[in-house]
Amino acid sequence: MTPNTYKEIHLINRPEGTPTNEDFAFVDKEIPSLETDELLLKTLYLSVDPYMRGRMKDVKSYIAPYQLNEAITGGVLAEVIDSKSDRFQKGDIVTANLAWAEYNTAKADAVQKVDPAIAPITTRLGILGLTGLTAYFGLLDIGQPKEGETVVVSGAAGAVGSVVGQIAKLKGARAVGIAGSDEKVDYLINELGFDAAVNYKKDSFNEDLKDALPDGVDVYFDNVGGPVSDAVIWELNNKARVVLCGTISSYNTPGEDIGPRIQWKFITTSSMMKGFTLGDYAHDFKTGSVDLAKWLQEGKLKYDETIIEGFEKTPEAFFGLFEGTNLGKQLVKVADSEIAKL
Repeated sequence: MTPNTYKEIHLINRPEGTPTNEDFAFVDKEIPSLETDELLLKTLYLSVDPYMRGRMKDVKSYIAPYQLNEAITGGVLAEVIDSKSDRFQKGDIVTANLAWAEYNTAKADAVQKVDPAIAPITTRLGILGLTGLTAYFGLLDIGQPKEGETVVVSGAAGAVGSVVGQIAKLKGARAVGIAGSDEKVDYLINELGFDAAVNYKKDSFNEDLKDALPDGVDVYFDNVGGPVSDAVIWELNNKARVVLCGTISSYNTPGEDIGPRIQWKFITTSSMMKGFTLGDYAHDFKTGSVDLAKWLQEGKLKYDETIIEGFEKTPEAFFGLFEGTNLGKQLVKVADSEIAKL
């Protein structure tokens, strides 16, 4: 039975440095009446992602910052509990960019139906969703790996990085991952099939990285920035491509994060560095989605999920992204479906 009220998570402070529980508030809201073409949605899973940290800053970026005392939004998997649209019925599973909340209302045009028969529904927030598409377009359009080349990916055990390395292998490249623990290094090599992986937290990281790159670096997919990327850049080959996807190492750093001067390396190797956001490829999402689903169904792609249960633990799951506690995609399970019985 649908309750009369639900909880929603608001941003109440702009974090200085690492976010804390004091930056968020759980706010009681009333379930509204539906208008024509609206849906009442019960949240099943929430996605927490590193880019959200950037939206907590009041700075101009590719996407508007979160407003104080308003709901944080992100990827949501939900079940239709009530519908005023002839396109959706009770029990349908949908995904959309919605509030961190136990319930949401949305226009039918704002959600996409999820087919549970294709793959587990959580994949739509991960490998078959924006996460997988980020890896797909960033690597294949900007990185353009060729057979026999060496592709390095930082944050390799995370949601995006783990897909990047596997796609590189599908294209005949040598995949080298950088991660933050020996367990993750083992996972990359023995579970995902990376050719080599190194632990950046070890004192021997620079030497280990050089040992893993006997032929240098042709493509670097950068998820972290900071000292890790500084080390990789000095190993670039002639005409290397650097894909800038994220800088998670500095998201919680107040002020500007100043690194070494790297222009000389790019000039002398005729290398290229390019940043992107997934919206750059919105016109071609279908192509990427078809390829990712095909590779997953053929067993050519693997994925992992770290799922924390309980809506009240959403901030904890978010904090874990910056502590490296997740393997693969970080999700929050909010509730079980009550109609679809998945």
